[in-house]
Amino acid sequence: MVPSPNIWYYTTAYEVENQAQDVDGAIWRALGEEFDWTGRDVLDIGCGDGFHLPRFAETAKSVLGVEPHEPLFRGAAKRVVEMPSIEVRHGSAQRLPVADASVDLVHARTAYFFGPGCEPGLREANRVLRPGGALVIVDLDVRSEPYGRWMRADLPNYDPPAVERFFADAGFACRRVKTEWRFADRASMESVLKIEFSPKVAERAIADVVRDNALRARLGAGGAGVTLPVGYRVHTRFKPTGLVLPGHSSSSGAESSSTSPRIP
Repeated sequence: MVPSPNIWYYTTAYEVENQAQDVDGAIWRALGEEFDWTGRDVLDIGCGDGFHLPRFAETAKSVLGVEPHEPLFRGAAKRVVEMPSIEVRHGSAQRLPVADASVDLVHARTAYFFGPGCEPGLREANRVLRPGGALVIVDLDVRSEPYGRWMRADLPNYDPPAVERFFADAGFACRRVKTEWRFADRASMESVLKIEFSPKVAERAIADVVRDNALRARLGAGGAGVTLPVGYRVHTRFKPTGLVLPGHSSSSGAESSSTSPRIP
């Protein structure tokens, strides 16, 4: 399990971030177009403090969140305590506390599925999926500006093309989604960027956001609050409904690796 440097230690600021992200619902629309979970059983891996669970529960038959970090697990359980269709369990992606073939959609959003190294998590997700079900991994598009530029500055060894090749070789389709983050004020924006980046990069990112928002305001394109464009990738893979012949697997042979996972 790899600690998450933002939500593990800065839950208040991360709640602000969750509320600011994807204000127009672009990711939710993309998810729904990839797989309709209405009346289905949904599993959210690395659910954090449960922010996304109620959204799935609006139409799902049942929603199960799995979270490895004990404080976040308790926070998620508290958030959904009065929602009978939602359950939260303490566990890790490489050892899911979930029965075989028991869910229709497995969702993981920015939950450390960073490509090579996450094979055990992918195998576990495939185990718990029913035939015809989908595994959908949402991560940040490190090629998308300006957020990707800041990420690359803090993660010089991160190789976006290699990660995309890994998921493609593992049988995933990739869909790029443009979103907008919107903060109530500058202080909220700064609190979030300071937990996402190193001090030096956060300072640069804050200056970029302030400048870009001022420019849009001068051009008459500014709106309420402080906005920031952020790109995501939605990786989707379906579990076959019939027999898979040797050499024709829907997933890559890379999944047989015993490399230790970099995901929770």
